Amino acid sequence: MTIPEHLLDILCCPVSHEPLLPLSRDKLKRLNAAIDAGKVEYVDHQPVSAPLKAALITRNHKLVYPVDDGIPVLLPERGIGTTQLSEPL
Repeated sequence: MTIPEHLLDILCCPVSHEPLLPLSRDKLKRLNAAIDAGKVEYVDHQPVSAPLKAALITRNHKLVYPVDDGIPVLLPERGIGTTQLSEPL
């Protein structure tokens, strides 16, 4: 995922207004393993059914937002809470 630095400087979580950072490959891999196991759901309690190709995470590491085709999906209901994961991101 390549989001320009100047765009990252202005992106923030739509709920907490925490700044967002790219999710590292290692953390994305762990998140996708949990998604494949059927253990991850969005904030609105819908299951995350497909692995993510890229994502952004809040600086406090509490919410993850998918990036689809290079476009951050910053909808409050499409956030993924990290507390549901067995290992913190």
